[in-house]
This record gives sequence, structure tokens and C-alpha cells, in this order.
Amino acid sequence: MINNNAYTFDRANIDMNRITTTLTLLFIGFLPNISYAEEALFTRLSFYGIRYEMIIFAAMLVGVAVFYNKTRQVALLGLVALCFYKYEFTDHFSVITKLFGYVDDNGNFVSGSWNTYLNLILMLPGFAILADIFERSNFPAILPRYLPSNQWTGAVLLCFVFVLSTFLDNIAAALIGCSMAAAVFGGKIHIGFAAAICAASNAGGAGSVVGDTTTTIIWIYGKDPLVIAQAFLPAIVATLIVAFFASRQQYKYAPSVAAVSDNIKINKRALTSVFLILIFAIIFNYAIELPGLGIWIAILISFFLTKVRFSVVISAYDSTVFLVALVFCAELVPIESVPDASILSTLAIGFVSAVFNNIPLTQLCLIKGGYDWPLISYAVGFGGSMIWFGSSAGVAVCGVFNKARSFMNWLRYGWHIPFAFLIGFGVYLLVLGWDPMKGNPPDQMPEPVSFSESIGNTQIHHN
Repeated sequence: MINNNAYTFDRANIDMNRITTTLTLLFIGFLPNISYAEEALFTRLSFYGIRYEMIIFAAMLVGVAVFYNKTRQVALLGLVALCFYKYEFTDHFSVITKLFGYVDDNGNFVSGSWNTYLNLILMLPGFAILADIFERSNFPAILPRYLPSNQWTGAVLLCFVFVLSTFLDNIAAALIGCSMAAAVFGGKIHIGFAAAICAASNAGGAGSVVGDTTTTIIWIYGKDPLVIAQAFLPAIVATLIVAFFASRQQYKYAPSVAAVSDNIKINKRALTSVFLILIFAIIFNYAIELPGLGIWIAILISFFLTKVRFSVVISAYDSTVFLVALVFCAELVPIESVPDASILSTLAIGFVSAVFNNIPLTQLCLIKGGYDWPLISYAVGFGGSMIWFGSSAGVAVCGVFNKARSFMNWLRYGWHIPFAFLIGFGVYLLVLGWDPMKGNPPDQMPEPVSFSESIGNTQIHHN
């Protein structure tokens, strides 16, 4: 017997996909016509002053939000459209040089970003295997023994994810948090709590130079890691707020904590493999900046310690392709101007990081200079939690809990994340104040900026 409702739904999906593809192709085909128009508002590079790359990228983000069950296809379509435009209208553009570098006019070699994408390709599947081994170590299964059996169960679990993320990559912390939450709540996870796992994993790395790529970049650029650690103040405040509301959401959705049998024992070999993978990731990150390679070497060694199910890599395929395409698209969009350093511009950057990759945003801020570095670290770190595809941790969480892969549902049930972001931001300013001299070496000290000057200093400077 044919299910007419399912058939109608499938036909609707097919029709919408066809319409989206047709409109996108028409848009791409129309670009050359409008780009050479004689009106001043239409130029070779912009449409009403907006770069065409930005328009294509924005259209892709809208497509991701609407067709959240087809995010990989939408991201790849956006990537193809952006590359087509760059090849057609940008001089000397090449994906090869973008990835592997080139020699500039002065004879200096400009390195490419191949290691970033290699790490992403290796890390998401690698951490999926890590999460599977961790789950089979039985540690998540016995965790309810040590958690309160009330509405604060989820809050304690989120705090544990926060602590993990201070020394682990936020993807690993998020996936471990997903494994623990699935075991504790019997697989019934509220979307708001799934978003909170992402937020806690991002918050933990905001003040730790080994916990997040952006804080590591700020450290490498010469900023004092002890000063950057001040970002823990707003991060802890934001995490506690998110934990309060998300744990209540989860308690109402799935109030009972899974019962723990006395016969469950820790699988020490599996737990050893987990620590081995994490240690190798940290060592290879410091040594050659390729933590993904370290992860897979440790996985191969773990093959002799415990059962490694490589089949879980398939489940991470969609998330990996989507994240790589999204990051590459973000890097193809030229951000030719950044606001002068101020409180408002830092706040705005926090919200922008929810859709733009926070690595190039952080690099632009470092080049611009004059920011309060602990505050910018918190903004770009925690800000990506506001939308599920705003950070790699969010993509990883949605790879486990597919129902969270919805732009509207994430905003609806994860409303406490932007709220907590603003509160944490305000607490930092009230306690520590705005000080662009924090963390700078003596030869990089800018002139002090008053609070009123910082608020008013929001004009845009163009290159």
C-alpha cells in the first residue's frame, strides 16, 4: 500500500530541490549580465555595493537554513558557484594556489591552507571513532552513578564538557558530551540541550590556548596566554546560564536518568585507547600542527588494544563534506574592511562568527589590532554556538543528533545561547573593563581608548 503523505512529501522535496537548483543556476548565469551594467550601482565586483561573493555565500546560508536535510548538497552547490565566479571575475584566482601556496612578486612564498582542510577531513571521522570507542568503554554508561538524579543532571554534564574542552579540541569535547548525554538520558536529547553541548564545548576553549584553534592563533601571534585566560570569566558565566536553562529543558523532555546495572564494568583497554588518541592529537598539534594525523596514527595503534569500528566513519561523511565546503566558501568571501576595534565591533564580530568561519575573522582582528584580546577570544569562540553550522562543534553535534540540524529549531530552543553570550559579554566589561593593551608585547602597545571613545568608534575603514 502506498503512503500518499510520504509520496507527496517526497515529491515536494524533489520539486523544491529542482526549483532551488534552477534559481541558483539562473542567478549564476545572470551574474555576468549585471556585473557589466553601466549604472554606477552595478559594478564588475559588486551589486549595490555588496560583493557578489557575499551574495552567493548568503544565498548558500539561506539554503542551508531552509533545506537542513540537504546541507551537504547545498554547501557543495554554493562552493561550485563561488569558485565559478572567482575564476570568471577574479584575476589570478586558483584553488591550487589557495590550498598549496604561491610565490609573490617579491619572491616570498605565501603558504596555502591545505593543512586546515586536511585536519578537518581527518578530525571529524577520527573523533567519530573516538566517540564510539569512548561509548564502548562503558564510562558514559556508569556516569549516572555520579550525577544528581534531578533537574541539575544536565547542568553537571555540561560543566564536565566545558572542562574537557579546556584541553581538548572542541569537536572531541562535543562528541564525548553527546555520547555521555545519550547514555544518561537514554538517547532522548532535547534540541536545546544538544545546542548547549555545542556551547559548552566552544566556551571551554575560549580562554585556553590549547582548547581552540582561534585562541591558539591569538597566542601564536604574540599575545600573553595568561591574559587570554581572562576569557574564562565570560565563558564560565555564559556556560552556567546555558546549563541552567538547558538542563531544565532536558529534565522536562526526559526527566529520568538511565538506571545503572552493578554488572557494568569499565573497559580499561577502550578507555586507554581514548586517552591515547587525545594525547596523540595534542602532541601532533604542537609538533607539526596536524592533530588529525596524530588521531589516525593513534586509532591504528588502538586497533591492537580494542575493537575499532571503522564503519562509524560513514556516519561522519555528510558532516565532514559540509564543514569543509562551508569553511572554504567562507575563505573565498573577501572581507575587505573590518571595523575599528571597539566594544560594539567586538560584540558584532561575536554574532558574525555564527555564520563566518571564526579563524579568518580572528586573523583579520589580529591584523587590524587594537582589540581587547580576551574579549575577542570569547566573542569568536562562544559566538559560533548561536547557529548550528557556526562552529565545527555544532556540525559534529548535529551529526549525532540529526533533529538539531534545523536553523529555526536551533534558534527556537537554543535561545539561551545568544542571551548567555550577551550576559557574559557584559560581565566581562563590568569586572575587567575594555583594555586593548591586554596581552600585547611592549612593542605592540596601542594608545589607550576610553569607554566612550570605544563605543563611538564604529566607523568602517576600507582598504
